[in-house]
Amino acid sequence: MGKEGEELTEQETAIYDRQIRVWGVDAQRRYSKSHIFVSGLKGTVVEFCKNIVLAGVGSLTLNDDRFVAEELLSANFLVPPDENITRGKSLAELCCESLKDFNPMVSVSVEKGDLANFDVEFFQKFDAVVISCCSLLTKKSVNAKCRKLPRRIAFYHVECRDSCGEIFVDLQNYSYSKKKNEETIECQLHCPSFEEAIAVPWRSLPKRMTKLYFAMRVIERFEVLERCNPGDTCADDLPNVLKLRKELCEAQCINESQIPDSLLERLLASEHEFPPVCAIVGGVLVQEVIKAISGKGDPLKNIFFFDATDGKGIIEDISNVNS
Repeated sequence: MGKEGEELTEQETAIYDRQIRVWGVDAQRRYSKSHIFVSGLKGTVVEFCKNIVLAGVGSLTLNDDRFVAEELLSANFLVPPDENITRGKSLAELCCESLKDFNPMVSVSVEKGDLANFDVEFFQKFDAVVISCCSLLTKKSVNAKCRKLPRRIAFYHVECRDSCGEIFVDLQNYSYSKKKNEETIECQLHCPSFEEAIAVPWRSLPKRMTKLYFAMRVIERFEVLERCNPGDTCADDLPNVLKLRKELCEAQCINESQIPDSLLERLLASEHEFPPVCAIVGGVLVQEVIKAISGKGDPLKNIFFFDATDGKGIIEDISNVNS
């Protein structure tokens, strides 16, 4: 990843001195020459964008043609509250203007258009792709397009609902280094695609799999059946979601207790994001993208969950589960 032949400038070396001390000049060089694409600018992704720009990524391309609405402002600190400024501008355009002020050395731009319509070649110029606020079909499609390219592109999907968050990671066939007993060892990791991961039969998953995984899949499926946008559900949908849960649990041969009513109700009913949850999940996402670009440190394998009700972050590895 990145342009191997380019070196850090004196200005970059001075500004990112602390980071260089932590992860080394070679890692910072790769990072400063890398290109990241982001689509779906809700609170968690906005937190990610802020941190990724402050850390000195080479370029960041934003995609979100939606116009400002009240529910989108609860955790989006990049959008100014002045209607005279926001009128007629998309979320991506507004966030782009703000992010440029965070770090003038980073190139921040906007790519207009429907994420689902971008072709395979479009993603070729990026080192990492981060998407959110999109349908199940689009998640699968974008991940598949990244996998068709000749070079490896790190793919991430992130979603926050109410006080819960989920990050999916696909690094394909990934080589990285880590320190063990004062020695640096080389490691290999094989990641499944998003489509492969969610296709694993529920009965084959670890017995103590977090309930949040199953709840997310139920609501994801409900949105497909109802043809509604992610996050457009409400408390009134609960009876139909519970009906779908029953059908899916019977088909997957697991007990409905694995997906509590109270959890589904929480994920359905919230109209606003929780900024503290966005900050935590967005912070984890930044760390993972930096690892993938630098090739240093154990990456997340391969789904991360966070629930503010118990304050726990859980990593579930289904990369080696046989279907």
